[in-house]
Amino acid sequence: MVSRMNIENDTVEITSGVRFGRTIGSPISMVIKNKDWENWQKIMSVDENELMIDPSLRITRPRPGHADLPGIFKYHENDIRNILERASARETAVRVAAGALCKCLLKEFNINILSHVVNIGGIQASAADFKFEIISKKITMSELRCADKNAEKKMKKIIDKAKSEGDSIGGIFEILVQNIPVGLGSHVHYKRKLDAAIASALMSIQAIKGIEFGLGFKMASLPGSKVHDEIFFNSKKKDSLKFGFYRKTNNAGGIEGGMSNGEIIVIRAVMKPIPTLYKPLRSVDINSKKPFKASIERSDICAVPAASIVGEAVTAIEITDFFLDKFRADSLVELKDNYENYNNLYKGFSLE
Repeated sequence: MVSRMNIENDTVEITSGVRFGRTIGSPISMVIKNKDWENWQKIMSVDENELMIDPSLRITRPRPGHADLPGIFKYHENDIRNILERASARETAVRVAAGALCKCLLKEFNINILSHVVNIGGIQASAADFKFEIISKKITMSELRCADKNAEKKMKKIIDKAKSEGDSIGGIFEILVQNIPVGLGSHVHYKRKLDAAIASALMSIQAIKGIEFGLGFKMASLPGSKVHDEIFFNSKKKDSLKFGFYRKTNNAGGIEGGMSNGEIIVIRAVMKPIPTLYKPLRSVDINSKKPFKASIERSDICAVPAASIVGEAVTAIEITDFFLDKFRADSLVELKDNYENYNNLYKGFSLE
């Protein structure tokens, strides 16, 4: 555990858009107070005199792997502090809050989303055989949100090792979306593709460097006969979200042609090690141009479990956006009617 974890016990205050526990149609605003602000009032002061009194408040040593160096060039800054604070993953707190709201709406339609850690520092968890409900239960009892106890023990050891060496470590988290109806997204325009939107949202999370759906990159090493999910039909399953059609495998990860196909959506995201190291790498001072060890900011050793929560949230936001676009309505009652009408329309699906 690092010091910053002791202060990050955030609560959300809803200040508008909700009355007596129900939304009323106006924008919902939420406030998350920064409990650490008192310690930063001088460093982040709006008064220019503070910087004149204490020039050491200016940061001039960029960290490898961070937004520091490209940011000062783009925004014509001479103080890296102005870049690193806005580039910080702290902004994801508001996205998690918004995602929680979206999950409440999706829950009304039995659509469930979870995230769990499947790899930290090369230690691979084995959860492929676990059902959604089992994973959901197991991660609540795991400090690392990992459904594999044995793998979690090894992950903790590698995190402790990185901490003792002043290093950081990355990993992979997986997101599962259950009970998605067929047809969210579209094949007709690149901006309307469901997987493209989800991938974009996940890539917008700090330190995420790669996304895959279903088999993902493994598809490159397999023939088509081992990749594509064969389609079957059972008339007794016509009351399901897939109108009687189903697949025995889910290599596509629940999305084909930019659209949900009714199977569980399976997404994995790769998170690189955090750039701030307590044993800093070499860098160059932007003023003197002399070599230095990069600056040290308060940081975590491994943030993959936390990033998985953010990934879950942004996925919920995107799914909700596509869900509302498909079943658009002005009230929850109307939304449920539209959703049921869609399902009823295709229970007797026929091309004749």
